[in-house]
Amino acid sequence: MNIIDDIRARQGELSRIRRDIHAYPELAFDEHRTGDVVARHLEALGIETHRGIGRTGVVGVIRAGSSTRAIGLRADMDALPITERNTFEHCSRHAGRMHACGHDGHTTMLLGAAEYLAKHRNFDGTVVLIFQPAEEGEGGAPAMLADGLLERFPFEMVFGMHNWPGLPVGSFGVFPGPVMASSDQWEIHLHGRGAHAAMPQQGLDPIVAGAALVQSLQSLITRTRDPLEPAVLSVTQFHAGEAYNAIPDRAYLMGTVRALSHHERDRLEHAIGVVTDGIAAAHGVRAEYTYRRGYPPTINDAAAAAVCAQAAAKVAGATGVLANLRPSMGAEDFAYFAQARPGCYVWIGNGPGEGGCTLHNPNYDFNDEALPIGASYWVRLVETALAPA
Repeated sequence: MNIIDDIRARQGELSRIRRDIHAYPELAFDEHRTGDVVARHLEALGIETHRGIGRTGVVGVIRAGSSTRAIGLRADMDALPITERNTFEHCSRHAGRMHACGHDGHTTMLLGAAEYLAKHRNFDGTVVLIFQPAEEGEGGAPAMLADGLLERFPFEMVFGMHNWPGLPVGSFGVFPGPVMASSDQWEIHLHGRGAHAAMPQQGLDPIVAGAALVQSLQSLITRTRDPLEPAVLSVTQFHAGEAYNAIPDRAYLMGTVRALSHHERDRLEHAIGVVTDGIAAAHGVRAEYTYRRGYPPTINDAAAAAVCAQAAAKVAGATGVLANLRPSMGAEDFAYFAQARPGCYVWIGNGPGEGGCTLHNPNYDFNDEALPIGASYWVRLVETALAPA
């Protein structure tokens, strides 16, 4: 493991910063304290600092040499609405909120890299440090883009990193192509005609139609999808009725769709509507279908992934760079940055995930051993991508 000496020497301070952020978690677009911690740290290092990008986002800019090349490094800052079950000293001070996804560690690793880069500047070009709010479902990335991120701080490539329980500490997952899935929601309202449960012929039963719909929707995955095109369609809610002896006049279904390609995402959105209309017609009920798009799939650019793999190998060695991992069906709003510019999103090992130390789990905690590893990776990535000509 080739951790940069200056960063290794700062591990205690990095742990202190990370645990402080962990103790005071803030939800989407409410990262005022966290953003202030970040901004004050950057300003103390003499880094050009901009607050309020995408409401509560912070951007730092470090320049060196004379090149016009520029890259963006992104870390997310927000927490989750989960009650923490840990009892260690730095557990959440805010009931119902916790850093259950490691964004406290992501923010700290980028701060550690910023300190080294500002001091040594062993690169030629501009580094844009993107401390993003509201990754957890609220769309902080598009908010920053809408606020002029690319126009105010132009960069050619963009990079993100997320801790990954289950990968050994000191390893990185780096590969081109899809790495995280899209995340969409759908709702279907079925309108029938209520009747006495003993006289079903007098009504139009939306429950029977809904049951048929649940079964038919699964065929979109098992019978009409290319088996080599990963996707998930899950029915997560089915509500109907108020009495044991009455057929209701309406039923409500809701679910999610995940896909690793734009094509499959488009296909499923259309196909759900076709199946819904067909089932409704067959049962004589009326259907209302709504599809809401969330985050798009995160797709790594091949050239950007090659740069990341090279940088990761400088820290973890060739055997510590894992290129044969499968994508995750979880979603990530780094996808918006990767749509705007060629980008790569890598995973950094967080350890085995024992005792519930998995993402979005109330027993999760970021592994502080990964802090100097991730900070060193960011530095080597900058030195690789912006190496002097």
